[in-house]
Amino acid sequence: MSERATQTAYFAGGCFWGLERYFQNVDGVTDTTVGYAQSQTESPTYEQVCSGVTDAAETVKVVFDPDRVTLRTLSLLFLEVIDPFSVDQQGEDRGRQYRTGMWYTDESQRAAYIAALEQLVDRQPQRPAVLIEPLRNFYPAEDRHQDYLINNPGGYCHIPIAAIMNVKNRQKYVEKIWDLTLEQFAVTQLAATERPFVNEYDHEFEPGIYVDIVSGKPLFSSRDKFDSGCGWPAFSKPIDAESLTEHEDHRIPGRDRIEVRTAETQLHLGHVFTDGPADRGGLRYCMNSAALRFVPRSRMAAEGYADWLPVVDGE
Repeated sequence: MSERATQTAYFAGGCFWGLERYFQNVDGVTDTTVGYAQSQTESPTYEQVCSGVTDAAETVKVVFDPDRVTLRTLSLLFLEVIDPFSVDQQGEDRGRQYRTGMWYTDESQRAAYIAALEQLVDRQPQRPAVLIEPLRNFYPAEDRHQDYLINNPGGYCHIPIAAIMNVKNRQKYVEKIWDLTLEQFAVTQLAATERPFVNEYDHEFEPGIYVDIVSGKPLFSSRDKFDSGCGWPAFSKPIDAESLTEHEDHRIPGRDRIEVRTAETQLHLGHVFTDGPADRGGLRYCMNSAALRFVPRSRMAAEGYADWLPVVDGE
């Protein structure tokens, strides 16, 4: 534990069982409690909350070490794992007690929550249903609800298990991801496609490496880049196949594709096709420039990529 005092935040995101388990996996969260916030009834029971007479919201109290995880990171992780545009419903759960909210205890928290929602609206121009209100009260729920998914690992959970298992890794990058430009965010997070021929690296053939725009991990070498005429950067192979993952993509009717993502940060990069140069293996990794950063060979050593010079020079 750092010498700095812990802080506390309150998040309402539907059924508190799954949301608590999600926050429990965040590095820097030191304690969690599920309960009822904004209640019109003192110390309400679960049955009273579900009946609607209390107007309470199922809420998770999150105690965290700000030297290990920031309130901004917690807020962004929260907005990612819920449906922030759904009114009084999360997953299959419907009712006023399942409304979403970030309850603040001081003005600095309020500012952090508003800033997070502003970024959300920039990226998805809809009106969020997430409420930002001062915390009026919080009553811990009954013992049977505390640590529910730890005690009942097969229990109901509207939060995807994959998100719960991956949140510790996601938190390392979430602030950088939300600081991407709108186009970079749309491409890497929403699997959008940038415009062909006018993107940054379609006509770039200087020696160097192309790295993950978020983590900086080397992904492609200029030695494997070729002009495919498709309008996007094309490579015959990655530097390391294990740095990428492939996924079936059936979004376009009649045109099944193989999507390519980064293994570590799970950024959408583009697609891989089997119409590449036969003398290079026959594959065409058609990537979005917006998901990559190019490091010229002349700057590789200065930027910490000296060990990767052989993949550019062919040694």
